[in-house]
Amino acid sequence: MSHVVVALLQKRVRNSPAETFEATLADVRTAAARGAQIICTQELFLTPYFCQSESAANFDLAEPIPGPATERLSAIAAELGVVLIASLFEKRMAGLYHNTAVVFDADGALLGLYRKMHIPDDPEYYEKYYFTPGDLGYRAWRTRFGTVGVLVCWDQWFPEAARATALLGAQILFYPTAIGWHDHEREALGAAQHDAWETVQRGHAVANGVYVCAVNRVGREGALDFWGQSFIADPFGRRIARAPIDSESILLERLDLDEIERTRRDWPFLRDRRIDSYDALLRRGP
Repeated sequence: MSHVVVALLQKRVRNSPAETFEATLADVRTAAARGAQIICTQELFLTPYFCQSESAANFDLAEPIPGPATERLSAIAAELGVVLIASLFEKRMAGLYHNTAVVFDADGALLGLYRKMHIPDDPEYYEKYYFTPGDLGYRAWRTRFGTVGVLVCWDQWFPEAARATALLGAQILFYPTAIGWHDHEREALGAAQHDAWETVQRGHAVANGVYVCAVNRVGREGALDFWGQSFIADPFGRRIARAPIDSESILLERLDLDEIERTRRDWPFLRDRRIDSYDALLRRGP
């Protein structure tokens, strides 16, 4: 297909996972009715961002894959004929948990999983307590509407992850995200933090000649103000759509996949890569 319509679901968390799930499924239906063919949720869409504290009780929020959530996601993808990307808290077995994205094709088939590779450990983002680093590597899936790759939140700061996924054939990189401001930093650093977050991802679009779709949550949770502003960048790195900073949104955009070929002909970065010279990338430092 030369064109595809994507939708990013930027949402606030509700009072319970069940209520949040229903609100998200309603948005999936709305997006599909508006023409969306590939729909992506924010990171850990079913729950509050529980990684602000270290509590063993939060492991009860996880569920297996396949499981109840993936059964419902598969069903709605098949019913509406859409590709659906969703970010979940996966219980792989007792004591082993991942931050995992699932990808369903438009017939409801589960094409595969991506387990978040880069796991942060910062104030209010204590993810290393909860998530085992991904062991499935970088992935790209050929769907009915195009070839997609999925990376998750902290992965978005690493150019190697975007490059590896693009080299597997991804035309669109999706980044389910949960990122916000700390109150004590926002006045001095808030604008710079947001600008860096958007700029680095737009750089991935340029360097790889792909579309980048980052979908963030919005609203106040605990000590964090999630800054929304989900966005889509084209292969030139131009921001072609952006959601509000402070409200829910279904960000819908029609993408021209032929633009990837045109851009890569003009800027042949993949052709000119010196793969024989990158051994230093496999070392942590000098």
